[in-house]
Amino acid sequence: MERLKGKRALITGGTTGIGLETARVFLSEGARVAITGTNPRSLEAARRTLGGEVLILASDIGDVSGQKKVAETIRQAFGGLDALFLNAGIVDMRPLEEWDEAGFERSFAVNVKGPFFLVQALLPVFGNPASIVLMTSINSHIGAPKSSVYAATKGALLTFARSLSGELIGRGIRVNAVSGGPIDTPLYGKLGMDQNQLQGLQKQIPAGRLGSPGEIAAAVVYFASDASAFALGSELVIDGGMSNL
Repeated sequence: MERLKGKRALITGGTTGIGLETARVFLSEGARVAITGTNPRSLEAARRTLGGEVLILASDIGDVSGQKKVAETIRQAFGGLDALFLNAGIVDMRPLEEWDEAGFERSFAVNVKGPFFLVQALLPVFGNPASIVLMTSINSHIGAPKSSVYAATKGALLTFARSLSGELIGRGIRVNAVSGGPIDTPLYGKLGMDQNQLQGLQKQIPAGRLGSPGEIAAAVVYFASDASAFALGSELVIDGGMSNL
């Protein structure tokens, strides 16, 4: 299938996990793809995985000053943009008493402020029609311990699906969100979770397993494609039933 044939797409945080798999699926669906990332090793690994046709951009989503450069690079390379997947983010889980101002501000810079100003910078570049897909989280719906700041950032991002939809539909830009539950990516290793902790996490999921990056990618493809032309300000929750408990 080529549900994204001819579409020009940008995926932030596209070098590992969900972003990398989504880039791979977008390519298989016929899209021209650009990805962003910050780690030089991950950027090079993504280049080897995805091939030379993918535009690889070194960019920190939390650096607002760099968003116009990203937008201009996309304009020069693609001429315009039909789909944006705002996937880049950080997961910083701490008890309330361990938070400091620097960590709080970094979480909001990467997960909320950066994506907002990237959308702003890309406004002259978007085609008509175009689609924006936000990677949010079920943490904005459930009261998980140590997730206060992370959940707040994802909750703020989720509101953009509704508010920006109302503002941008006149330009032909749809905004929707995919809220993921626990997905099998390198994230849990980075968070220091061992096998016993992962097994405990899986027991909380009615489906009895972690989700796969491909299951998230399939939802993003739907929102990025013309098949979802009537979906506006929507949230698709993919969490194995975890938020329904």
